[in-house]
Amino acid sequence: MRGANTYLGSIGTTIFTVMSALATEHKSINLGQGFPDTDGPEDVVQAAADALRDGRNQYPPMPGVPELRQAVAAANRRFYRLDVDWASEVTVTSGATEAITACLMAVLDPGDEVVLIEPLYDTYVPVVRMLGAIPRIVRLAPPAWELPRAALKAAFGPKTKAILINSPMNPCGKVFSAEELDFLADLVLRHDSYAICDEVYEHLIFDGKRHIPLMTLPGMRDRTMRIGSAGKTFSLTGWKVGYITAAANLTPLVQKAHQNLTFTTAPNLQRAVAVGLGKDDSYFASLSTNLQARRDQMAVGLAEIGFDVLPTNGSYFITTDFTPLRFNGDDVAFCRHITEHAGVTAIPVSAFYDEPDAPRHYARFAFCKRPEVLDEALTRLKKHFGERR
Repeated sequence: MRGANTYLGSIGTTIFTVMSALATEHKSINLGQGFPDTDGPEDVVQAAADALRDGRNQYPPMPGVPELRQAVAAANRRFYRLDVDWASEVTVTSGATEAITACLMAVLDPGDEVVLIEPLYDTYVPVVRMLGAIPRIVRLAPPAWELPRAALKAAFGPKTKAILINSPMNPCGKVFSAEELDFLADLVLRHDSYAICDEVYEHLIFDGKRHIPLMTLPGMRDRTMRIGSAGKTFSLTGWKVGYITAAANLTPLVQKAHQNLTFTTAPNLQRAVAVGLGKDDSYFASLSTNLQARRDQMAVGLAEIGFDVLPTNGSYFITTDFTPLRFNGDDVAFCRHITEHAGVTAIPVSAFYDEPDAPRHYARFAFCKRPEVLDEALTRLKKHFGERR
């Protein structure tokens, strides 16, 4: 039999699937995969249930139901003063991962170059390569994760078609500053390229930091595709509802990609997300307040155990350096070890790097869980590493 797709054959099973299966096998507390352990707002869930009964369960419009596209446009205006035309500049997708793929498909031709910032979400590089484009990777260094401006500038060249950026950033929790975004925007404009902005954690920001969409900067409105996620904003990750805001010249291309990927998304979920985006300011403020408390709970507990805890200003995740624990092995071995022997699962941070020289002594823990679950995880880790000393 002839061989199948060579590149897909070379890609292993995602680390999130591997570690979640291992967590289930060992009855471990899963702080690896980034999903909350409680459902989102009751009124949003009820709206989805009610929408199943209103007789509108056939194919919705390919770009998304009008209610949700209007709500996305209104949210852009409400939070960022972006004036968006819902009919020509908003597309609903089946999750942010599809949105990322659709945006890349909208602008890339084979041979184009895409600037990516590492550590990065593990779907970025495979999608770029499957489209025949070339990733140009710029690496941030822990613990400060500062933008290496000289390296970033050098990554842009005559073949650069786009940059894909994630802020707040998974896995390291970095929130790009206004100065860093200005620098990025200047490079995009100078090289006449596009910006694809993965902003799924836009409402999950701590310590008084502020999320600034790159789209709001001078000259960026017509060359930026901004991606949001209902799963992250409403703690309903299984719904897989994403949305793209892009200029009217880019949106038709995004929608052509979308129609060839999933075509559409469950209409009852779309209408429920529209209800969610209309919730009052107190709901969105509570997202960061509650998560910041859980981040602090994990940071203090992990530091007491002996981890070096890196700063995180946004997202669901906290990155730790386990070197002080004197574990004899790399990050993959460490995460397997604590799953099997301590009953707590984390993700090795090397999974967020494309190159083989990735750092091998960091583990990422998700803190988007109930406080009592985090307490139990910390108790298990404390017991385990206390016994090893």
